[in-house]
Amino acid sequence: MISEAITQWKAVLGGGGVADDEITLERYARTTLDEAPRPVAVLRPRSTEDVHAIVRIASENNVVVYPISRGKNFGYGDACATTSGAAIIDLSGMDKILEVDTELGYAVIEPGVSQRQLHEYLESHNTGLWFDCTGAGFDASLVGNTVDRGFGHTRYGDHFLTACGMEVVLPDGRILNTGFGHYANARATRVFRYGVGPFLDGLFCQSNLGIVTKLGLWLMPAPEAFRFFFVRLDRPEDFMPFIDRIRPLRMRGILQSAVHIGNDLRILSSSTGYPWERTAGDTPLPEDVREQLRREAGIGAWSAAGSLTGTYAQVRGAARALRRAMKGLGKVVFVDDAKLALSGFAARCLGAVGLGKRLNAQLEALRPNYSLLKGIPTDEPLLGALWRLRTPPVYKTYDILAAKCGLMWISPVLPTTGRDAKTLMRVVEPIFTQYGFDLLATFTLITERAMIGILNVAFDKREPEETERARRCYDALMEAVMTAGYYPYRVGLAGLPKLSQPGDVFWQVATQIKAALDPQDILARGRYIPPLSEAQDREPNESG
Repeated sequence: MISEAITQWKAVLGGGGVADDEITLERYARTTLDEAPRPVAVLRPRSTEDVHAIVRIASENNVVVYPISRGKNFGYGDACATTSGAAIIDLSGMDKILEVDTELGYAVIEPGVSQRQLHEYLESHNTGLWFDCTGAGFDASLVGNTVDRGFGHTRYGDHFLTACGMEVVLPDGRILNTGFGHYANARATRVFRYGVGPFLDGLFCQSNLGIVTKLGLWLMPAPEAFRFFFVRLDRPEDFMPFIDRIRPLRMRGILQSAVHIGNDLRILSSSTGYPWERTAGDTPLPEDVREQLRREAGIGAWSAAGSLTGTYAQVRGAARALRRAMKGLGKVVFVDDAKLALSGFAARCLGAVGLGKRLNAQLEALRPNYSLLKGIPTDEPLLGALWRLRTPPVYKTYDILAAKCGLMWISPVLPTTGRDAKTLMRVVEPIFTQYGFDLLATFTLITERAMIGILNVAFDKREPEETERARRCYDALMEAVMTAGYYPYRVGLAGLPKLSQPGDVFWQVATQIKAALDPQDILARGRYIPPLSEAQDREPNESG
């Protein structure tokens, strides 16, 4: 029973380690989604031993628990559990940077370590190392993003691929170390991720099979040379040949960073809100107003950005190859620290009107992406969530939950071809239009062969009718992209039930593993792996 579990948790964690008051529960129930479950308690462990005790008590009392790292999973579920009646395990108090090895370039961290915290540590200790960060803001958890297979901007953009060695608390309370970590005095635990025997790390990504309490992350040596680049693509159809021209550079290793291609609305949303007065309330954004906003901002229909890193000679060679690839399509602009400083000086000299105003606006739009590509986190990308608010906050805010921003991500994976990008856009554009929403789109070339489409339904949660319409739009989009063969790399709470299909052996096996490790289904019930009570066709069919 929950009351008995809370009593036992308080005995283990102390009064400050357990909260079940209304104010706390309401705060943890806030969401950018249309709706989300409300927890029954919030638990705040400070150590792996605390997590072990929490799980043991949950198992003894048959209470569902749901771990979060820092609760900044905006647009996918925030700090909310998948089911009602769950106790949230908030791991943000476990925020130790346990080790940084500057010779081999890795860190070992707990789940409460934020992007800001690791960046400040690496800078203040003059390590000469960068980490790959996301656009989720200063306070986002590195562990949380990694175990949900999030991605960033540099050559280490695939975060799970650069994770090495986990400590995991299993649903029965046992503590598992993956890779070589379970062997005494293993010297290669943080440098060889596979260990020997089955590679178990993948079981604890996008699942509910354990709670990751420590994680090794590889870090990048700061390069000798760094150049940010962006390409303005003026015509809506230009993003297709851009993808086909950039792919060979990625496959040949000339471009190593992730490359992001965002449409005009994605760029505009980072600096302004929906122009309700200009459109007289009409949605989605009329094309003539959209073109006017592009001209005012000095942007194209699409904009692409990435970075070149390496020795000075390598960067010069890569820049020449990129210019050749873009010939006749779009002008490539390169920016480094010196050029950025000079442009800032020029903008100040030109003043706050005319050319100076435009140059300053372009610099402000560029700086966040420039920083991210150097492993410097920023809150600026969060401002895009304010896009549809009727009355945005008077002051600039990054607290999108308090601002009542609505946000639901659709994140399909595509082969890196222009034709696949074109097909996806043809699938989703009519649906956004049908439901009265704007298609804010980004394509990220995350590997040499795959890219991820980042599409979002942005809405105003203070508008009940719009909120309900946003959910219907999201459901229609998920069905359409999956029917077209573009399955998501990650989903939020509303998308979880859509993943499992009757007779799918993959989910049958996942469910069998869940039943073996967590027969009571107490850990994050329904997160990716279907609830045991609802799983269908768990036994393989005879013909299989």
